[in-house]
Amino acid sequence: MKKWMTGLALASVSVVSNTSLANSPEELTVYTAFETDLLSTFEEAFEKEHPNITINWVRDSTGVITARILAEGKGTPADVVWGLAASSQALLKNQGIIKAYTPEGVSELKSGMVDPESDKAWYGHDAFFNAICFNSVEAEKLGLPKPEKWDDLLNPVYKGHIIMPNPASSGTGYTQVAAWLQTMGEEKGWAYMEALDKNIAKYTHSGSKPCVEAAQGETVIGISFALRGAKLKLRAHQ
Repeated sequence: MKKWMTGLALASVSVVSNTSLANSPEELTVYTAFETDLLSTFEEAFEKEHPNITINWVRDSTGVITARILAEGKGTPADVVWGLAASSQALLKNQGIIKAYTPEGVSELKSGMVDPESDKAWYGHDAFFNAICFNSVEAEKLGLPKPEKWDDLLNPVYKGHIIMPNPASSGTGYTQVAAWLQTMGEEKGWAYMEALDKNIAKYTHSGSKPCVEAAQGETVIGISFALRGAKLKLRAHQ
């Protein structure tokens, strides 16, 4: 699997405006876009620290979670939004759906992981970059060359062998599109994506699925986030 840095996104946490954490309820409804395996780690840590609080998870892709909260507005049943792109959190804040708060240890966070406005309402968890996940075994069977840069994906030989997340529903897909537009410029960026679309076999709802399918041999190339690719590669060599 080969990867190139293309953009930055923050998975962040915020408190919904109808919630008071001063009097934590015995149950919390948490909306999240975190991947399931990552979510289980957080859940275990939280339950160890707060054994009397039960979390009701509502998980989906970034775009779906964001759209759901916007539709529900201030009446959303969510108490906390956890693991959603910073761009989505900023939008929810502007709509008055999430409220300002200051967590413990905020002074130890890097400035880029903190809401830049004075009435801070979200805090970053991590930053990631996207990657090209390349299955060399399947590529060799099909006689396909290894891509070395994003422009290589426009080669007609890859037609039907590339999968990427749908930017309309996936935060990973949105980040990738934003990165292309920022690095190439509007005109060249859109021209690149129109050309790439001719080689795309399908657009997935999940941001990690393209890399997973590449690792499973269901496709040769999957555009996804680098962390997922690294984990899959490590697992394959264990």
